[in-house]
Parts: sequence; C-alpha cells; structure tokens
Amino acid sequence: MGFFDFLTQEIAIDLGTANTLIIHNDKVVVDEPSIVAIDRMTGKVIAVGKQAMMMHGKTHENIKTIRPLKDGVIADFDAAEHMIRGMIRMINPARRLFQPSLKMVICIPSGITEVEKRAVRDSAEHAGAKEVYLIHEPMAAAIGIGIDVEEPMGNMIIDIGGGTSEIAVIALGGIVCDQSIRVAGDVFTNDIWDYMRRQHNIMIGERSAEQIKIQVGSALPELDNPPPDFAVHGRDLMTGIPKEITVSYQEISHALDKSISKIEEAILKALEMTPPELSADIYRTGIYLTGGGALLRGLDQRISRKTKLPVHVAEDPLRAVVRGTGIALKNIGRFKFLIP
Repeated sequence: MGFFDFLTQEIAIDLGTANTLIIHNDKVVVDEPSIVAIDRMTGKVIAVGKQAMMMHGKTHENIKTIRPLKDGVIADFDAAEHMIRGMIRMINPARRLFQPSLKMVICIPSGITEVEKRAVRDSAEHAGAKEVYLIHEPMAAAIGIGIDVEEPMGNMIIDIGGGTSEIAVIALGGIVCDQSIRVAGDVFTNDIWDYMRRQHNIMIGERSAEQIKIQVGSALPELDNPPPDFAVHGRDLMTGIPKEITVSYQEISHALDKSISKIEEAILKALEMTPPELSADIYRTGIYLTGGGALLRGLDQRISRKTKLPVHVAEDPLRAVVRGTGIALKNIGRFKFLIP
C-alpha cells in the first residue's frame, strides 16, 4: 500500500442497457436503472437512476428522460457521461477536498465494434477515469459464477441482458466462439407492449410492459407453478378512456415466443461453431444462464429441450456479470484477457 493509494478509487462497472451496477471494495454499492432525466431548457441533469425511472413516461415538455444505452452500447454519448458521473457520485456522497482518480473495469458486449468500444472508453475518461480496462460480458459472467476461465475446459455461457444476448464458449481465458444478438430484455418488453395493443386494444407504457414481464413473463405456455394473473392498466384505443384488463402467463409466453426462438437459433449456431473437444466438455458441464433474462420463467427448460443439454441458472443472475467484473478488477495483472 503506497501513501497515495487513498487518492485512487478502484471500481468495477456493469454498464447495462437496463441497469448499471457498480462494485467498490468488493461490495455492490450502486444498483440503478440506466436512465437520466434532463432539463431541456438548461441541459442540467435533474435525476439519475431510480429517481429518473420514476419520471419515465410521465414527463412534461421541459423534462426529458434518456436511456443512454441501446442494444448494449452507448447511443447518447453526453447522457452516458452524465449517468456514469452521477452513479460514481452515489458511491461516496460526502464532499471531498479533492476527487480521487478512478481506475475502472467496465464490461462490454462481445459483438461490439471498435467505434463502440471507443465510446465506452471515452465516456469513462470524461467521467473522471484515469485507467480504463474493458472485459467482455460473457467472460465477466463466467468469472462471476465461479468458473475457472483459465482452465483448458470448455464452458458455455448465455448472458441475456437488457439490450443484447451474449452466447459464448470460453476456454483457456479466451472466447473461442461467440454469438451476440440484439434480442434481449428490451425486445421482450416491446413484444409485450405490441401484443397488448394488437390483442387487447389497450395502450400501455414501457414501465407497465416491464412490470408485466416481471410478474407474469414466461417462456413456456405450461408451467409447474404458474404465477397468478396480473391486472394491467392502460388507455383503451377505441374510447381513449383508462381501463383495466387481466393477463395470464400463457398469453405472455405466446407474445414472447418469436423473440425467444431467435435466441435459441443463436445458441444452436454457437454450438455448431464449437470445436469438437470443447463440445465434449459442454456435453458434460451443460450451459450456464446469467443476466436478467435468466429470471424469465421456464427459459432454462425451454433451452434445455431445444439443445438436449442441462441448463443451469446462476444464483443471483442479475449480478453475475458485475461480480465477475469486480474479481477481474482485483486481478488486473493476472487476467490477460482484459483490454487495457
């Protein structure tokens, strides 16, 4: 420990399309929705995270809410910088005489382009980072669920987040083959919104669609312990009057069917590309499911039926990626796959 170590703050960030999580001193200190509310007149940030989420879909013309990430990458550079800065401020709200310099490990989708990578790095540097390391999401997820990624052993990870679904086969500290598709939680939410409009003639907001997904979302039309039906409130498209309807998990499984099929196709494609020796390992170890999408009821069974392989859902799948990013932060010197 050097004298100036207290001037450096080490943080690991899972910069997600739906949620951003930050680990500092081995603890998850920030777990907030990835959204900012901005005053249109002054351009000032009014709220970040949960507070901004409460405003989402309820703003007047002087306030706009922005989700800076789309499909796992930064879509609004300025808002992303404000969001990262605001969330870093949540770690230690107390005012300091001087700001510590930041050392960050940030996770990125595996199918990201160089330009998108640059955007993540620049946003972090603008938010005050002196050193930035990047790690691919499937790799972080694998470390987070306790897999020794440097072993000569094949493991298949499926990380279904808000913007992207990452499917990767990992061995010897590297990604052997991967599929990154932009079908994930946000697309599921959109499918539910669309289904409500077409089937029930009711207009609902993004937050309501998200709520339906959490309460009665399902990947299978038949579940062993089904959730109770859920009451949805929205605007009747015929009369314009607010109304209530109830939806069942069977309906939602029907609405999500097409998108889940796309994820299944990508999984099969990744398995096709896998070298035979690693295929043999995957047959023994099975597939690991992480990310918020892993919480969708019956998704593990559906993937298992499709691939005829055992599917394990990670414990606390929402935090698997950030846990792995935190472990990578502590072992920056050891892990060769970190991108400096």
